[in-house]
Amino acid sequence: MSVYKKPNGKWYCQFMVKGERIHKLLDGAKNKQEAKELEDAERYKARQRQNGLTVSEDTILFKKLANIFLNYSKTNKKDYKRDEAKVNLFYKEWGKDIPVSKITPDRIEKFKAKMLEHYSNAYVNRYLACLKTIFNLAVKNQLVSYNPMKSVKMLKENNYKIRYLTIEEEAELFKYLPEHLKPIVICALQTGLRKSNILNLRWELVDLDFRFIEILAQQNKGHKVIKIPISDKLMELLISLPKISEYVFANPETGLPYRDISEGFNNACNKAGIDNFRFHDLRHTVATRLVEKGVDIRTVQEILAHSSIVTTQRYMHPTPKRKLEAIEVLNSYC
Repeated sequence: MSVYKKPNGKWYCQFMVKGERIHKLLDGAKNKQEAKELEDAERYKARQRQNGLTVSEDTILFKKLANIFLNYSKTNKKDYKRDEAKVNLFYKEWGKDIPVSKITPDRIEKFKAKMLEHYSNAYVNRYLACLKTIFNLAVKNQLVSYNPMKSVKMLKENNYKIRYLTIEEEAELFKYLPEHLKPIVICALQTGLRKSNILNLRWELVDLDFRFIEILAQQNKGHKVIKIPISDKLMELLISLPKISEYVFANPETGLPYRDISEGFNNACNKAGIDNFRFHDLRHTVATRLVEKGVDIRTVQEILAHSSIVTTQRYMHPTPKRKLEAIEVLNSYC
């Protein structure tokens, strides 16, 4: 066999490429599958070297990979600033000029352990996912032959306890919301749209005559066009809003979308005594209210634009009243 494990617990490979015998330690391999992936990378490097095409990974610096990733992020993603912050943390940890060959699975594991001293599993996973993408792009561009993240396990995440807003909580929330956030929250509660879709909503995508909001495929997480009907309450709101720019919910000082509304929203929740609640939970609230009123799950799935009905089911929460009504059905069997 080309890969094998020695009594010391380490994996090795041995193979021939055009008459050249390769015998190497597969550093970082924890099982046969990972060893085989590392061996494939070694075969690739050997062929490239023999054909005079290989640039040693010892001479390729991490900043080159990071720049390729940031250019990709700026062009294709909305959260470029977050990606930039992640890359800066990698620079702080390893330096810009570290050769990519030095960023081994073991070194990444040490970084992971260090992060876990201060942050949650979910937060650390976002950084690991970013690093995985950086190396995937490098492999795609033939700068490196192997992604070290293949040998690093992501952390198990405790699922966030999904919350929905009660009618009483909603009334309290609106007492403390800043005026510029009230229309945004109303839109969220009347459509179930994601925060990014609402903040970046343009008037050209709002049809007041036929009463629907259109979200383009490139703006939707599921990459498909969705159309949300406009309710009477939302219609009244949209008609009353001044059109100060192309954006529906524009900052009057800049004419651009609000960059971040988290602080104002969270402060209002705290003042209203609403604990453990995020803006995204308004989307959960919409799902819960629709189901409570008897809307079938397929329709809810279409409104929330979920690709899988399983995802929709996670957003549906029977209220205490609904559960009591269900239990009352059993009375007829006694």
